[in-house]
Amino acid sequence: MAEGPKYPLKIKYEYVGAENVRPSLVHGVWGGINAHGEIELNFYTESDKLPETSEQLVHPDGQVGPEIAALDEETRCVVRRIDQRIIVSYQTARALLDWLDEKVQALELEGEGSPYFFDEGKGPAQ
Repeated sequence: MAEGPKYPLKIKYEYVGAENVRPSLVHGVWGGINAHGEIELNFYTESDKLPETSEQLVHPDGQVGPEIAALDEETRCVVRRIDQRIIVSYQTARALLDWLDEKVQALELEGEGSPYFFDEGKGPAQ
């Protein structure tokens, strides 16, 4: 009788960060389902748009006055900068959803949010 394939007892994953890996602040996400049936997530941060120029008046005594920027008084312009564009399969999206739900539930059990909040510089809350 022929034996089937022999599988390992466990799989070990090692995590190695690329040189350019850095934490990113995320204010929101925009995206949807693409033509290949994958989910596209465009994570963005928001900030007020910087003016193209600004000026400062110089008084006759040489003192510099306040900075003046030409801003539209009726419309506030907010820039959404996309720093991360992630494309995931249905299976990965399901796994991500379950993982996020588990983490959110753990935070909610702590009341204030995280078991890692620091109390007056005394270290992690116990």
